[in-house]
Amino acid sequence: MDRTFQPRRFRGVAPLVAIAAASALLVAGCSSSSGGKKAEESGSGADAGKAGTPRMTVALVTHQAPGDTFWDIVRKGAEAAAAKDNVKLVYSSDPNAGNQANFVQNAVDQKVDGIAITLAKPDAMKDVVGKATKAGIPVVGLNSGVSDWKKLGLMEFFGQDESVAGEAFGKRLNELGAKNTVCVIQEQGNIGLTQRCDGLRKTFGGKTQILYVNGTDMPSVKSTISAKLKQDSSIDYVATLGAPYALTAVQSVSDAGSKAKVATFDLNKDLTAAIKKGDIQFAVDQQPYLQGYLAIDSLWLYKNNGNYSGGGEQPVLTGPAFVDKSNVDAIAAFAAKGTR
Repeated sequence: MDRTFQPRRFRGVAPLVAIAAASALLVAGCSSSSGGKKAEESGSGADAGKAGTPRMTVALVTHQAPGDTFWDIVRKGAEAAAAKDNVKLVYSSDPNAGNQANFVQNAVDQKVDGIAITLAKPDAMKDVVGKATKAGIPVVGLNSGVSDWKKLGLMEFFGQDESVAGEAFGKRLNELGAKNTVCVIQEQGNIGLTQRCDGLRKTFGGKTQILYVNGTDMPSVKSTISAKLKQDSSIDYVATLGAPYALTAVQSVSDAGSKAKVATFDLNKDLTAAIKKGDIQFAVDQQPYLQGYLAIDSLWLYKNNGNYSGGGEQPVLTGPAFVDKSNVDAIAAFAAKGTR
């Protein structure tokens, strides 16, 4: 394994965004976790189109909560890149930042060839990221942490700027004539979710309220949103920060007898169907499949060709983009396969 990695070594290198071909839709063996438990499997049966480079081991550590389908899409992208690049992918997740840091430490102890992480709570990851880079293991970020990846010494970042996405969301609400919006945060302390609501509030011309819910307990999410809508009948839009919560919010609106409409961040196949039906007005898509794919592929490119996507200075943005009735049909087929 190359132990000469320095996070900022190639400053000034021209930006390179390496997006591999669609042949990546292969499935590799990987590790999985649910509720903080981790299992490891070696890849097999995915030789077609596989790179001829030496086998690598890459750890992907996220803050996925049980039942959050968004991360299934991230993982599919990572698996596709792993299959193409002859990478053994070790996946683990936990919404608890301390447990997430422990998974990264495990990867360092196992001397993996690369680590991809999310930075929902960057302060909790700072020390262990430092240990990884000190050990010469390249670390890239995805999804959460666009404001912190360089400060923590990560090599690259793939995702959307959540503040920019929130601002775009607020502008769209203005165009739709919304006056009173409640922004529902499913994980308190998650910096990316907070940035979404802060961005919305910055550009939205009406009233913005923040509502915290327990994202790991959907019945509680449903009842909390319903109670808020009953308390304030002037709320005309519910803004959720994930597809499962948007679908639950639709039920909350019905239960509360509210006339509020629902819009959201992020997609899944059920969400695209709800947009078609008119239950959801629009969604902001950050392309989670692409985030997972590029994160793993970038580590292969660094190992085998010394590449830095974004030149090691700029993030590679995968969003935001709006999905509504005008364009949902073009995306629905991919969402049905679980890749959008």
